[in-house]
Amino acid sequence: MYVTRIPNRDSRPAVLLRESYREGGKVKSRTLANISDWPEAKIDSLRRVLAGETLAPLGAERFEIARALAHGHVAAALGTVRRLGLDKALPKGPERRAKLILAMIVARIIEPAAKLATARQLSEATAAHSLGAVLGLGEVDEDELYAALDLLSRSQSSIEKVLAQRHLEDGVLVLYDVTSSYLEGRRCELAQFGYSRDHRRDRPQIVFGLLCTTEGCPVAVEVFEGNLGDPSTLANQVRKLRMRFRLKRIVLVGDRGMITQARIDADLEPAGFDWITALRAPTIQALAAEGGPLSRCLTSATWRRSPRTTIPASVSSSVATPNWRPSARASAPTSSRRPRRRWPRSAQ
Repeated sequence: MYVTRIPNRDSRPAVLLRESYREGGKVKSRTLANISDWPEAKIDSLRRVLAGETLAPLGAERFEIARALAHGHVAAALGTVRRLGLDKALPKGPERRAKLILAMIVARIIEPAAKLATARQLSEATAAHSLGAVLGLGEVDEDELYAALDLLSRSQSSIEKVLAQRHLEDGVLVLYDVTSSYLEGRRCELAQFGYSRDHRRDRPQIVFGLLCTTEGCPVAVEVFEGNLGDPSTLANQVRKLRMRFRLKRIVLVGDRGMITQARIDADLEPAGFDWITALRAPTIQALAAEGGPLSRCLTSATWRRSPRTTIPASVSSSVATPNWRPSARASAPTSSRRPRRRWPRSAQ
């Protein structure tokens, strides 16, 4: 079947639905219907269907998908950054560099890579996702990213001050710890050989410390030479909290390798800060020694504080000392099974 138009001399052409058939070895045609009164769009649709074409909805533009960029994770990460207000703490200008800084933050979350690879991910021609298009970046060069990092580095103090005002106040706990990362290059001024947490003693490294809230929200970061010991980084953080963030009373939380007695005497106490840390093994042994401030009752496997002794001042500020009382089970007979360690109710 097919649609044909038969011209008329004095009227519009007749539109007929016809079919071909063979009779006596000859091909003939016959009219099945006169569809001259149909709308033109309906006639055209029937003609195209009979011709075997695939039809799109009426009025829809025909297009071909040449490329599709992933967008969901971009929308989630970029939307979260904006909802947290982090973009407002970043440098405001120049506008393109501010956009590049925001793009590097989001790209570090969704697809971390070197700056050369990040530039390719953001560029229009080689984009791996929709981030560059959403921010209107066009073509991105890695030198632009390094220039944006220079601007970000110069703005670090102001950004950290904004974050401290949002998340820190007098009387809160502040968490601090350091880690290290080894380097492959040779031109980093801070790269030195030191204690490697990556177990790469054959590579120079940098050490960096992070100040966080109790929820783990980063507030400030600082990079140190790779051979610097953990306690040596504490003084800078105390000055930062006291002078730049204007905090007068906080509790700094760090591990036993960070908050040493020397750092307490030299940095924390002069600043008026309290601290929480773990005791070192010799101090614990002194506390738990026979006749020491804390003694272990062998018959009940409970711990109690000796009523005739006091905890030395050198450790009293770094260990909690609740009101201990002698255990009522101290004279209980021993059993064949190893008893479980129980703490007095006042310490729970």
